[in-house]
Amino acid sequence: MESKNKQKLSLKVQRVFSVEIRRKTVRDVERGKCTILQASNELGVSQGSIYKWINQYSLYLKQSKRMVVEDKSEAYRSKELENKLKEVEAMLGRKQMEIEFLNKMIEIANEEFKIDIKQSVKKDFRMVSNQQRNKT
Repeated sequence: MESKNKQKLSLKVQRVFSVEIRRKTVRDVERGKCTILQASNELGVSQGSIYKWINQYSLYLKQSKRMVVEDKSEAYRSKELENKLKEVEAMLGRKQMEIEFLNKMIEIANEEFKIDIKQSVKKDFRMVSNQQRNKT
């Protein structure tokens, strides 16, 4: 029982490197004397530790910025909506021109045939509409 307690009480030894050793390691990596992997193997530390030292002490190699990339970012969705709006506005303009063209054709036909086409179409529409209501 005592041996188990002794094992629990034993503490892990943590090595702390001086600022000078850290800076020298960073300089060596910056100058290309060794790679991060080589430096980590030589000192017996993780590559992550070397990267932290570089971020902390390097004059040239700084931590890269993180860019968050989403499936469809807000800017992309906004641009997509703007394009859709332009499309709809163009379609609306074409439909408006078509309506004006058809109205002009009706006006010309009214003058040519001396009948009110709009009025007769409205009557036909009402008649068809009433027939459909009576069926249901």
